[in-house]
Amino acid sequence: MLVDHGSRAAAALPCSVKAWPALRPQGRRSRPCRYTHAISIVAQAHKKPLVVVGSVNADMMLQVDRFPKPGETLSAKSMTTSAGGKGANQAAAAASLGYPTYFLGQVGTDANAKLLRDSLQKCGVDLSYLREVEGPSGIAMIMVDPSGENIIMIVGGANQSEWNFSEEDRKLLRNAGAILLQREIPEEVNLEVAKLGSSAGVTVVLDCGGADADVNPELLKHLTIISPNESELANLTGMPTEGRDQVVSAAGHVQEMGAGVVLAKLGTQGSMLIQKGEVLQQDVIKADKVVDTTGAGDCFTGAVAVGILEGKSYQEAMQFAAAASSLCVAKPGAMPSLPDRASVDRLLQQQHQQQ
Repeated sequence: MLVDHGSRAAAALPCSVKAWPALRPQGRRSRPCRYTHAISIVAQAHKKPLVVVGSVNADMMLQVDRFPKPGETLSAKSMTTSAGGKGANQAAAAASLGYPTYFLGQVGTDANAKLLRDSLQKCGVDLSYLREVEGPSGIAMIMVDPSGENIIMIVGGANQSEWNFSEEDRKLLRNAGAILLQREIPEEVNLEVAKLGSSAGVTVVLDCGGADADVNPELLKHLTIISPNESELANLTGMPTEGRDQVVSAAGHVQEMGAGVVLAKLGTQGSMLIQKGEVLQQDVIKADKVVDTTGAGDCFTGAVAVGILEGKSYQEAMQFAAAASSLCVAKPGAMPSLPDRASVDRLLQQQHQQQ
């Protein structure tokens, strides 16, 4: 388990969005934001950062009354474009919660690239390690119905272009408090990063969302935590995951394959963490209204990472993430719906008062 690298009081401050001098890369990169508050500089300097390696997409969201049937044409009520992608969402979620967060990813040379940069910086994510590659940025087409359910189609764009890590990138990864990975970038990239992180003693977390293909067995051996939803866990193991006992059994199989801790996201049933000799369960914290579930899983993963990095127990981190996700689903969009730290803390306080 990770240890706290900074005071808990500092965790409530806005995250620093400028690279540490010792880690700042040389060469042509996206410019980091300036510090907002001098006190944040001091507080965040004592924390090892969260490094998210993954995808960033322009999310084109269509609001529909219902999903079309095969061959059917429907009219959408509206369309909006905002920043998303599993990697970017998780980085933005962590930074919005006040933790120093770097995003190592790739955007294209199209008009969407500026939107993606601006949105991440607005959330407080440090973009010193963001690359620009020739061609289009990633794009996601998302249909959302009135219940908040969604259908998503992704064009990888820059996310699927060739990745080459510099020595500055490697230094950042070796000095991270934790590394978050997802499956919307090439699997060989995840494997390279996971090997580098695990060899340096860094906690490595893989969110299984983003690809239907099997996870590379070699990758599993370098993960501290693997976080699938119930369908991803079923695909990973070939086992049923319809109930608690089945989830625990499937998680045990994943651990036999080499993974350490399994953190299963179970939708309306909450989440379950399985490690050897222990099973933890966290119920959902019901939202007053569910508007859009698009970014809820990424919000949960980013919040769990923040909780663990701040020294919370797994159970406390899961509860913290449940509160963040509850607030996330109450607003439309992935990144635009991410809650700030004060809102999450306030909801948790309300939950404790009701118990």
